[in-house]
Amino acid sequence: MRSLSSLIATTYKPKAETMPLIRSALKIYKVCSYVTGTFLLLLVVEMILKYIFLYEVELGGPGGIVTLVNYFPSLGKSPGLTGVNLSIGILIVHGWFYIVYLMSDFTLWSRMRWPFIMFILIALGGIVPFLSFLVAHFVARQARREVAELEKEHAASLAGSSTPPSVGTAEAAH
Repeated sequence: MRSLSSLIATTYKPKAETMPLIRSALKIYKVCSYVTGTFLLLLVVEMILKYIFLYEVELGGPGGIVTLVNYFPSLGKSPGLTGVNLSIGILIVHGWFYIVYLMSDFTLWSRMRWPFIMFILIALGGIVPFLSFLVAHFVARQARREVAELEKEHAASLAGSSTPPSVGTAEAAH
């Protein structure tokens, strides 16, 4: 299996002036990754409750703040549900936040100038339970490594191109 570094190896590198944008894109991506991963895990728990144990989660019903209500697959609903259906809420929030996750994935991917396969691999992190946490860790580590290398190259090129003015040119200017 190829390493993450070999998948990311490209002929294009981010530009030095985009470093602040890359750092902010990385922060946003990590937050989106953790939120998406958390809601995906909640969604898995909700699906297990609904389709294995035949319960839906109710918020603010007569049973208390959060209660379990019987789910009837033959009816496709929970007739005893009088509060907010938290099961549906988790599903909706995860779906919408996955779109935000994809936008943060696209932003980081495009600023890092990675190959398209990286965009796809990062996108899979939001649909496979626990994977978003792993992907966020490895992607952040790779992005920080590449940014550090680029900053070293940029600093070296600035140090090499800037020469102090000679004494002769200063005297000629007077």
